Amino acid sequence: MLTKRFQAELLSGHKENAVQVPFDPGATWSLAAQTLRPGRRGFPVVASLNGVAFESAIVARSGKFWLLVPATVSESAKLALGEVGSFTAAPSISSPHSPSNTGG
Repeated sequence: MLTKRFQAELLSGHKENAVQVPFDPGATWSLAAQTLRPGRRGFPVVASLNGVAFESAIVARSGKFWLLVPATVSESAKLALGEVGSFTAAPSISSPHSPSNTGG
């Protein structure tokens, strides 16, 4: 099964909020990281937070993997910084060049 489920604490990131992902997406899904934008590589994903679906990316930083969580998503899911939420993530089949596009 490609969809991974996990619990994680929402943390404030440099540009947007994120949660630490408890797996290596490349090894787990047998995928190579893609160019997300100039200077940033990662894994485009379809994800959910407390049942709120969104598109984003998992990126590597400091030897760990992080799921980027737009503020609009955490607000809709009623999850504040420092709180633990329920997440799912699966590889995206959409364009890797717009990982934070929520589709509307």
